Amino acid sequence: MVIKYKEKKKAIFLRKKGKTYSQILSLVSVSKSTLSVWLRSVQLAKKQKQKITQAKIEASKKGGLARKEQRIKNQKDIYEKALKEIGNISKRELFLMGVCLYWAEGRKEKTWCPSARFSFSNMDPYMIQLIIVWLLKACKVEKSMIYFSIYLHENHKDRVDQVKKYWSKVTGFPVNHFSRLYWKRNKIKTKRKNISENYFGLMCVQVRNSSSFVRKINGWFKGIHKNIGGSSNGRTFGFGPKNRGSSPCPPAQIQS
Repeated sequence: MVIKYKEKKKAIFLRKKGKTYSQILSLVSVSKSTLSVWLRSVQLAKKQKQKITQAKIEASKKGGLARKEQRIKNQKDIYEKALKEIGNISKRELFLMGVCLYWAEGRKEKTWCPSARFSFSNMDPYMIQLIIVWLLKACKVEKSMIYFSIYLHENHKDRVDQVKKYWSKVTGFPVNHFSRLYWKRNKIKTKRKNISENYFGLMCVQVRNSSSFVRKINGWFKGIHKNIGGSSNGRTFGFGPKNRGSSPCPPAQIQS
């Protein structure tokens, strides 16, 4: 095997100038393993080592930036594609979405609390908007029957007006509907991330005289569970029952 003397000499020269392996490989046509053998005995001065280290840091930053830009592009593409997949939402779909959302996040009747009122709490403004639209459009709850409570950490007392205006904008209800404010005690040491200016507390959407309404929602839960093939004994059956169900719920009868 003929050794490439000129290439080896050039590689050693470039290494002593403080070039990285990647930079040398772009100028000398050899494999990385061959280059490693050629350069393993090359001693570098402190200044040369610093230059190589700095070049590696810059290359790493450049690669990281490129990966970040690609990730942002991929996220945008996925988001836009998913957005188009939803399309228009029917009244029945809205009805079922709201039932499932309350099933996950709403207050339910318990044996020790058999007269629970409708109460849905979350920090996510989109969830709050969806549950309000569901109440008004799918369940025909009167707007006057809906009221709100805000749970806020004590260190945000100086932002009360800002918080009320924020939730007023999210819900579409006037600011004077947010008079119920409850304070959450702060911990000196906390791992919470919701301590910045983007924190607006926990919003609780409630409905007056709604214990019967909550019982009805519980029946809807069970209807969904039954019709997807669920059962109390753990056995499951096929999807797609012949009965598509009645039209999305008639006006809710709000009573105690």
